[in-house]
Amino acid sequence: MSPTSNSIATFASGDAEMTGPTILVHPAPMGSSLTKVLDVLGYSWKAVSDPSAAETLEPPDGWHGAVITVDGNPAAAFRIAKWLRGREDASAVTLMLVSADALPELADNTDHFDDFCLMPFHPAELEARLEHMLQRFEGDSDSSVITFGPLSLNVETYQAVVDGRALDLTYMEYELLRFLASQPGKVFSREILLSEVWGYDYYGGARTVDVHIRRLRSKLGEEHANLIATVRSVGYRLGTATWG
Repeated sequence: MSPTSNSIATFASGDAEMTGPTILVHPAPMGSSLTKVLDVLGYSWKAVSDPSAAETLEPPDGWHGAVITVDGNPAAAFRIAKWLRGREDASAVTLMLVSADALPELADNTDHFDDFCLMPFHPAELEARLEHMLQRFEGDSDSSVITFGPLSLNVETYQAVVDGRALDLTYMEYELLRFLASQPGKVFSREILLSEVWGYDYYGGARTVDVHIRRLRSKLGEEHANLIATVRSVGYRLGTATWG
């Protein structure tokens, strides 16, 4: 089924000269503020309105990421997100743009995106999130395995297991768990986690960390959820505290 002309926006101006990963953007037409940021940063992007358009316009090397706006039509936004996550090669990392009023829409769809950014967004924050989001395609990986108690993470294959059970983690869930597991017992504030894991300075996005911690605990299961400890008024750590 071919998408109608109204459902597709072409590449940003100057696209013929752009190289690198191509980002799926929803909806189409897209907001001018997002357009300006993507164009200034030099990203190659295509805006689509539905999975049919996304499939038709997919570049030969696939979608490398997605920026999806929830506000306006949440149902359509999550149809695109679910389509991306449900594909055989579900490698595209998905960033949801959402206003504070629409945050409840994320609660029932946490498995269908990797990160979210509050609107109106700060251009520097969006830039940092996009850069970090696309780092996974640079191919610089470490072959080591991080192990902590029943938890093991392969940093080359982005696989994680707990007590031999494979964990179905999003990219950012894995990155957060890997960072905590690399320094067990050490407490990290939300601001530090945002900077070190997401790769940008704090712009009021501490809620992002809390959401991902809840999701990780849920996927670890009741028996292992307490691997990630909350340190009141400070932040989070993996495992028990160390002294000296």
